[in-house]
Amino acid sequence: MTYNKIFNGDCLDLFSNIPDNTIDMCFADPPFNLNKKYNSYHDNMDVKQYLDWCSLWINEMVRVTKPSGSIFLHNIPRWLTHYSQILNEVAFFRHWIAWDAPTAPMGKSLQPGHYGVLFYTKKEKKSKIYELRAPHKRDRKTGRLQKDYGGKKDLLHPFGPLLSDVWTDIHRIRHNSKRDPHPCQLPIHLLERIILLSTDENDVVLDPFLGTGTTALAAKRLGRKYVGFELDEEYAVIATQKLEAENYQSCIGKYWVSVYRDETVTIRDKDWLGLSSFFEIPKPIRNIETIKISLNEKFLHETLNCNC
Repeated sequence: MTYNKIFNGDCLDLFSNIPDNTIDMCFADPPFNLNKKYNSYHDNMDVKQYLDWCSLWINEMVRVTKPSGSIFLHNIPRWLTHYSQILNEVAFFRHWIAWDAPTAPMGKSLQPGHYGVLFYTKKEKKSKIYELRAPHKRDRKTGRLQKDYGGKKDLLHPFGPLLSDVWTDIHRIRHNSKRDPHPCQLPIHLLERIILLSTDENDVVLDPFLGTGTTALAAKRLGRKYVGFELDEEYAVIATQKLEAENYQSCIGKYWVSVYRDETVTIRDKDWLGLSSFFEIPKPIRNIETIKISLNEKFLHETLNCNC
């Protein structure tokens, strides 16, 4: 099997080239069947036709995933309820991750406020899952913690809390003329978080709807191998060009992390002991006057683009 390559074609045809139990993590952000304007795909199927098609590629994702591996599906809640019915027959439910990403009001109903990410594993036991941490939420002006914590602030983890299944700290990408010509793009640090949650260095990440390359870019930055399928030739070319130009590695010392706008936004809990010496942690934590936990300029210059 060829790694670190984008394959242009229909994912159902390309899956036939992937042996059983060979991928560490599969992530899919498929068309939402909402009449989005893709170059090479008609995003307006009959509901039954759409769900029958989804069943085919979902089962292929599970087939190629290793026994220790994970499957992630990103979509709106409507379709995820159907996806879960398919996955419950062939994999094991772990979490419904609610990604706080409000959209425009849609008529006389509740305003959509999140996308979902289904998290399943191939097997019930011995799956590869890591606890993650994100920075404490602070007031922008004073830098003080937003939550009271009942007088127990001194007992908090210096970097930040363990992540729950509700993610409120990653913003949607607003599409405009300066971005790739693709109607549905995800933030790269969303994919980095998912990759840190479920894989190790040199593991293989597969995305059957790669678009313009976000999943593969996140995998490359984090020292993972990638396999991408993309139906549209233009999108596949854009993804390949971006990957060829990418030489950034998202690591601190020997530890893989996710960084957004010079701030570390996701770490593995098990790595904190080794990472702690790289951070300036104000003490005591209750008297923090800085807006965020930051890296000093020397560290940013010498370490963020290190060769891990």
